[in-house]
Amino acid sequence: MRALVTGSVGFFGGILKDRLLSDGWEVVGVDRLVDAPQPGYAPMVVDIRDAAGFGKTVRGCKPDVIFHCAAVLAHDRKNRAGLWSTNVDGTACVAQSAIQAGVGALVFISSNCLWSTGWDRPVTENDVPAPVEIYGRSKLAGEEHLLSLSRELAVKVVRCPTIVAAGRLGLLSILFEFIHEGRRVWLVGDGGNRYQFVSADDLAQACLMLAGSPASGVFNVGSDNVPTVKEMLSGVIERAGTRARLTELPRKPAIAAMRLLSSVGLSPLGPYHYRMIASNFEFDTSRLRKATGWLPTTGNTEMLWGAYQFYVAHLDQLSRAHTGSPHRSLSGLGALRIVKWLS
Repeated sequence: MRALVTGSVGFFGGILKDRLLSDGWEVVGVDRLVDAPQPGYAPMVVDIRDAAGFGKTVRGCKPDVIFHCAAVLAHDRKNRAGLWSTNVDGTACVAQSAIQAGVGALVFISSNCLWSTGWDRPVTENDVPAPVEIYGRSKLAGEEHLLSLSRELAVKVVRCPTIVAAGRLGLLSILFEFIHEGRRVWLVGDGGNRYQFVSADDLAQACLMLAGSPASGVFNVGSDNVPTVKEMLSGVIERAGTRARLTELPRKPAIAAMRLLSSVGLSPLGPYHYRMIASNFEFDTSRLRKATGWLPTTGNTEMLWGAYQFYVAHLDQLSRAHTGSPHRSLSGLGALRIVKWLS
């Protein structure tokens, strides 16, 4: 079997590429960044918005499946036009090239950023999205375009929450820094909310199972038995053995302050983050389970602990590294440096 992975140098695209190779697939990787070839893996430097270049790549490698992981993330607030063109126009180009080349299936990685409010129950595939940021709106537009082509292409949209694995940093690196240095870790509210993650390995398994399934449409993915945020962070802090401790902040004033700092560009946290930081969000994954037999294997606390261990073990290298993926990079604190000083 042969797969084409877009965003193959990115955080999840790289993990999926490695999983495919370990399972004996031939993989062609497409990214704007250079990658090293290896047995069974041929990286190509191509922009997915380049219809001629990307189409030529697809026709040349004749993949059985395209795994579309490439996206410009919400972190890139200054490049709104580039974000939209990559996530929407680029997705349309990927789909058109797949149709023209007769590709068997397209698996598209979408996001829980399609919503921006908490829920008192698990969110299903039938719930109407309401994104608040351009990133969420771009992922929704990409979904809608792909699903409109369902008569011409077997489309499998995978809506996932925050993807966590060893090496996942980004905004989590701020949390890890506070824990590692034994500082106060601030909860917005009492920490009683539940916010679902998914392990990168479990997501990769879901992608492979969907690729081999006749099922198509939209599928939610996520962990089981989601603990409260307070339970999860307490578990990591206890294992870390540092002097870090949880401290609660009043919910409404804290969110108001986060909103203000975000509006003037002084915080790495955007509208999605301050709206959801004290809210419940879990996906109902029963449709995926029924269609493929998929089951998650790793819970939130174990995922976060693994990512924290990686952070501690590689901190010296990470502080000097420059990587193309925001999820593999340390995040700047911005105005949160004041919070750190007070911690």
